[in-house]
Amino acid sequence: MALLHRAELHPTKLELLASWLPGRPWYEGPAAADVERVAAFRFDDPAGAVGVETMLVRAGAGPVHQVPLTYRDAPLDGADDWLIGTTEHSVLGRRWVYDGCGDPVYVAALTEVIYSGGVQADEYFEVDGKVEHREPNMLVTGSGVADADIPATGALHHVTDEDNSTAVVTDSVRLTVLRRLPAGNPVAGAILTGTWDGQETPVTLAYATPR
Repeated sequence: MALLHRAELHPTKLELLASWLPGRPWYEGPAAADVERVAAFRFDDPAGAVGVETMLVRAGAGPVHQVPLTYRDAPLDGADDWLIGTTEHSVLGRRWVYDGCGDPVYVAALTEVIYSGGVQADEYFEVDGKVEHREPNMLVTGSGVADADIPATGALHHVTDEDNSTAVVTDSVRLTVLRRLPAGNPVAGAILTGTWDGQETPVTLAYATPR
């Protein structure tokens, strides 16, 4: 379960992405366009310490881009290359925003959802002391089964941006996170697929192969 706050962010997530996206090798779009949110979903951090959200965004008339994000209350050691920026959260204070592909919490969550056949986290807002459910605007599903053995991802050995994906090599799996969506032909095997408004046919978002 993801418990969210009705809060203000300065700068906003989209403002951070507007300055960060043009520097990515997989980005397609104008260098100085406003970034709009298309859809989003969240995973749970079992420890409850890190926010894990994947946003689908578009800049100008460009394609839809997938950007996993993690939100932390302190810098992540050794992850400077994956820091998107910092933002001031009106409830939680300063937050360090990372590209999730470089954050072991996102990588472990993605691996678990893929192999267990999991789905996105339920999202709730706390309003006047009451918890209210927020309807999802994106649905994701892993291809595995509930009683599967989940590989322990362990350390991140290599995280590499490629033309239309980011490859993450861990102790036990190699994950590929697709960046421009939809990304060609469907992928077989251990995958995460998703649908959202305007994309009713499931598309592959990420896939995993054992090491």
